[in-house]
Amino acid sequence: MSVTDLPLFTMLRTRMHWHQERQRLLAENVANADTPSYRPRDLAPPQYDRLQLADAPVGLVRTASGHLAGSAGNSSHFQASRFGGYEVRPTGNAVNLEDEMIKVAANQMDYQAATTLYTRSLGLLKTALGKR
Repeated sequence: MSVTDLPLFTMLRTRMHWHQERQRLLAENVANADTPSYRPRDLAPPQYDRLQLADAPVGLVRTASGHLAGSAGNSSHFQASRFGGYEVRPTGNAVNLEDEMIKVAANQMDYQAATTLYTRSLGLLKTALGKR
């Protein structure tokens, strides 16, 4: 088993791939801002309790009776979704550039946070192994 096959690294890699795919969809939304009848798309967030990890599945565990029980989601990861309730222009286009740019900025910050966690976790493992 490789060090990068640990569940933490698998989840972070999945999250980074999700952010890359979401960036592509958000860019399509912005590019089609003037296309008649275009509806913006977005990705549903990955559900880590449903991922098939290498050796150890990730799940919620109640370690004390005072803890709240978690709920499992029903959607699978990387699933494209169209959300209703957008303001539609007379041409039928529902892209709101301000909303899309806010999503792009938030997606970029979340991607940077995931990459930072990934590199720092690798650094901690290297330190623990005496490779630094």
